[in-house]
Amino acid sequence: MKTKKVRCPKCGATVIQYINPAPTVDIVLEVQGAEGKDGIVLIRRKNEPFGWALPGGFVDYGETLEQAAAREAKEETGLEVKDLRQFHSYSDPKRDPRGHTISTVFIAQGKGVLRAGDDAAGAGFFSQDDLPGPIAFDHAEILHDYFGIKMKAKGERVRPKEKSAKRKAHSGGKEEK
Repeated sequence: MKTKKVRCPKCGATVIQYINPAPTVDIVLEVQGAEGKDGIVLIRRKNEPFGWALPGGFVDYGETLEQAAAREAKEETGLEVKDLRQFHSYSDPKRDPRGHTISTVFIAQGKGVLRAGDDAAGAGFFSQDDLPGPIAFDHAEILHDYFGIKMKAKGERVRPKEKSAKRKAHSGGKEEK
């Protein structure tokens, strides 16, 4: 287990600090667009690492994973969540360039008016075929897994993973600021 010695700020004693991954949440918000087309919400990140991402963030002390997912969704998209359920966990130590995180990913229905907030520079509604780029973190892998489950449930053939985790930018989807 990785540790480091630190000095206690109150008593000055040397103590061992355990270095652990930070718990995070991400949420696939399913929404129905104006034309009745199903899709998901992505946010355009205001801070590094830049790119498009699922709404999400760090779990606050004293908060459940479910509370964190609902809070992050509301803060970043303005949407309330309904039918929140766990999807999968992602733990590759390189998934976040800022440090080792473990993300519990949720799926929920997004309700309300989509608007970018908190650390989101923009928010948009996208289908599997019009995802923007680049996609931040390991969210391209998460989206591939999510859409794969949806396709499998419909009896459709699952698409192979793209060679690059980052998608080329294009002008698809509808973005709200």
